[in-house]
Amino acid sequence: MTSVLISAAHKSSGKTVLSIGLSAALHRRGMRVQTFKKGPDYIDPMWLSKASAHNCYNLDFWTQTEEEIVSLFNTQARQASIAIIEGNKGLYDGLNEDGRDSNAALAKLLKTPVILTLDTRGTIRGVAPLVLGYQQFDPGVEIAGIILNMVGGDRHAAKLTNVIERYTDIPVLGTVHRNKKLELMERYLGLKPSNEDQLADQHVKEICKVVEEQVDLDHLLAVANTGLPVTSSEDEPREVLQNYGLRIAYARDEAFGFYYADDLDTFARLGVELLPFDTLNDNRLPEADALFIGGGFPEKNMHALSANSSMMQAIRDVINQGIPTYAECGGLMYLCNSIRFDDENCAMVGIIDADCEMHEKPAGRGYTMLQKNSRHPWSCAPQQATPGHEFHYSRLTNMADGYEYSFDVKRGFGVDGHNDGICYKNLLACYTHQRNTKRNPWIPDFLNFIKSCAQG
Repeated sequence: MTSVLISAAHKSSGKTVLSIGLSAALHRRGMRVQTFKKGPDYIDPMWLSKASAHNCYNLDFWTQTEEEIVSLFNTQARQASIAIIEGNKGLYDGLNEDGRDSNAALAKLLKTPVILTLDTRGTIRGVAPLVLGYQQFDPGVEIAGIILNMVGGDRHAAKLTNVIERYTDIPVLGTVHRNKKLELMERYLGLKPSNEDQLADQHVKEICKVVEEQVDLDHLLAVANTGLPVTSSEDEPREVLQNYGLRIAYARDEAFGFYYADDLDTFARLGVELLPFDTLNDNRLPEADALFIGGGFPEKNMHALSANSSMMQAIRDVINQGIPTYAECGGLMYLCNSIRFDDENCAMVGIIDADCEMHEKPAGRGYTMLQKNSRHPWSCAPQQATPGHEFHYSRLTNMADGYEYSFDVKRGFGVDGHNDGICYKNLLACYTHQRNTKRNPWIPDFLNFIKSCAQG
């Protein structure tokens, strides 16, 4: 398996930008590049997808079993020339202190060599003990190359390279200099999503050019070729899946774009036609059996959303008519009476009788664990608590009494620290982002609910 995992000593070392540049540069060579992102993230995968011209997939120990991670990796990487995995945080960082969910653990699980990205600002000889420490901390992790990032100039690059070559046996694959063109716009939730950035294609081209000039791509490919194949019992042929034959309208535009690629694949494999619509510019919804509004940044687009009164009315009408609807995080916010952000207030759909207020600090941030209760509209069958994640700076205020919730929050915040999953008619709206896995088959549950509603 030709693959590399791009990691770092700590977060904000530039691994996302380098991963984008490497993906774009190898794609320009005519290679099929399959990208992956460790952890629960939507924004980095958007950029990686744009750079590689193929959907990026998330690999996450919290929501997936190890077998599911290996199976997804093999399925998507099988037809690729190279798989590039972007890590999150530092190489040995993770939720658990024993490191079983770290980037290093992922590299060992997938038998993938690691390229360590180092932020070299303010250091020269000090990179050597850092690299040696990372190399010796877990000999089972193959740190096969180093990219020196944010280098001050040619002289700085030469000194850093000499130090690495003198004290370690790890090759330097590139020295990337500080460059304004490598800075992507950041905001409170990380990078600005590529679906909001009108210059996204230009940014990718500029990053690609720098990486082509300052990283030895041939040497990197040689390192990637040392990856070993890994197998999983889930790689065996799957059983015949049910064909639901449904049509689901889903919001896909500058305001809403947070969807897992493998979840969208699952809809397709189950015979569902996903019909995208634009909440900012379309006047009506596609004819469909159900509605799905994923996450995003409605607060950044609230004036345009509010101005499109015909779309908001269309959404109100179909939900009030009982069409099965699922909304996550940004979708939940959009369905409230209003959004307040930066001392401005804009009217929203108003199907959830509450106001949404943005705050400077996050209300819910990180992994969640939800327990489905008997009020869940999709299924009343008891099950183990299911993993998810949330990342929202908003809270609901002025909420009307009488709403029922479908989830008890065991970990995380949800709507109010105790509950998540607002129920109204056939609407389910959550702050938590769900992912379809064996432990949480939310997509079949939703599709079965749609079918039951159609049958009366």
